Amino acid sequence: MLAAMNATEPTPPSAPDNTSGDLPSSANTPQPKTPAKQPHNPLHGVTLEAIVVALADYFGWDELGRQIPIRCFQSDPSVGSSLKFLRKTPWAREKVESLYLFMLRDQRRNAQE
Repeated sequence: MLAAMNATEPTPPSAPDNTSGDLPSSANTPQPKTPAKQPHNPLHGVTLEAIVVALADYFGWDELGRQIPIRCFQSDPSVGSSLKFLRKTPWAREKVESLYLFMLRDQRRNAQE
């Protein structure tokens, strides 16, 4: 009975054979997907290290520790210790990214004046 059901189902068309050499051999291989571009996302393509360095340059470590009260910004701050903590702590990373976006808006406002 199962063979009878399979016999009535149409078979999918097979892919055309490229034995004539019309197309280059790479046409048959799947191409890797290119990542979607995010033109309106200011965080796209910016590393966490670049964000921390930019914030430390813009605010300084003391002000950064006041803006985001976490120990890696307040007690013996460094880029390395901050990166280690922020990579393991999603809530702190969100605060840092939010402050970075604020910094970018503030820089744009200051540039327009």
